[in-house]
Amino acid sequence: METLLQSTSLVKRAYWLVRLRWIAIALLAAATFVAGKLFHVSLPAFALYFIAGLLVLYNFLLFDLLNYFTWGGRTASHITINRIITFQISADLFILTTILHYSGGIENPFFVYFVFHMIIASILLSSRSSYIQATLAAFLFGLMILLEYLGIISHHNLVGFVADTLYRDGLFVLGTFLILSTALYLVVYMTTSISEQLRKQQTGYERANTLLREKDHLKNEYVLRLTHDIRGHLAAIQGCLDIVGDQIVGPLNEKQTDLVQRAYRRTAKCMAFVTALLKLTRMKLSGKLEMEYFSLKNTIFNTIASAENRAASKSISLKYDIEPSVDEIYGEPVLIEEAIANLLFNAVRYTPEKGSIKLTAKDKGDSVLIQVSDTGIGIPQSEISKIFDEFYRADNARKVERDGTGLGLSIAKQVVERHGGKIWAENNQTAGSTFSFVLPKLSRKSGTA
Repeated sequence: METLLQSTSLVKRAYWLVRLRWIAIALLAAATFVAGKLFHVSLPAFALYFIAGLLVLYNFLLFDLLNYFTWGGRTASHITINRIITFQISADLFILTTILHYSGGIENPFFVYFVFHMIIASILLSSRSSYIQATLAAFLFGLMILLEYLGIISHHNLVGFVADTLYRDGLFVLGTFLILSTALYLVVYMTTSISEQLRKQQTGYERANTLLREKDHLKNEYVLRLTHDIRGHLAAIQGCLDIVGDQIVGPLNEKQTDLVQRAYRRTAKCMAFVTALLKLTRMKLSGKLEMEYFSLKNTIFNTIASAENRAASKSISLKYDIEPSVDEIYGEPVLIEEAIANLLFNAVRYTPEKGSIKLTAKDKGDSVLIQVSDTGIGIPQSEISKIFDEFYRADNARKVERDGTGLGLSIAKQVVERHGGKIWAENNQTAGSTFSFVLPKLSRKSGTA
């Protein structure tokens, strides 16, 4: 049974042939016009323009046929699309033969276009089908030049281009036929050999990717179980430290209180790290979001409110600019709020005292652009591409704060991308950096309208 990847790839190939044919139609019309009007070559222009018109109609019908089999997201069978591709290539060989017949036959050097058809056939079809197409091309070309040579069908001379007696020269006709036929089979042999090697490599890559995904899934399940257990132990430790710190089980001297508080702070940081890792792993494993319509504007206000106290403690100016049209979008409100919060808290953490932070939200039609700019330490240029990786922290960030988890930006990236959006970072011209992400108002992943 064919995979969805194979079927989708075949559909793309079928549409690719349709697009190529539009180019061929334009070239046929242009070549007929140029040859007749500019170079004064005698051609049955009416017949060639008529063929071009039939090709237009034929191409529209093929396009509608492909749309019929793929309408509404349907997946056409591998066999059906393969038959459509085979039919297109075979029909194109008949059409090319007809065009050659009306434009000089063997005297028209464009008969080499049979070679291009063989290259296309070898790329899109199996080796066996490609050789069948080569045989069909040789047969059609040979039949045309034979019938013209025998006078059974009329020969249309290219007056003003080449001598009009070549089609009656038996040696020339036979030699040209043999050369073209052998060229067709050689092209098919070479192209199919290369295509077969590429297909084998692609199959190998797909298997390797599948294996990597399976291993990644197992790793995430293991991390999920492990972090869940660790979180339980840390919660128990925190509970005990709370009881001791509140002196419920007895009084503490100053040194004991300091040690308990330090242990509690360390445990809280460890708990924050494990909680972030747990969220990230669950997000990866589930791959699903509980989507709903919600007010993005209110979510942003909530996030700003939670960050204001931290900013005020460092005398940091926290401003925002939200366009009035930014409001309801479709997504997972809790995760989106956490993604924005991660960016805001990072900005506060890495912005020196008396600095400034600004959050902007702009309506981009079918999406919303959210940006968090600060006057902080910025990002080393060589590390910008890595800062969204799990556990990665830039060198200058580690110097400012040693105990960061390196998961906040990774979680933000996961959230944004699972909503069908995009996130990136860049340094400002003066100081600090700007983190930006785009969220679609409707989910591109879920296909919600």
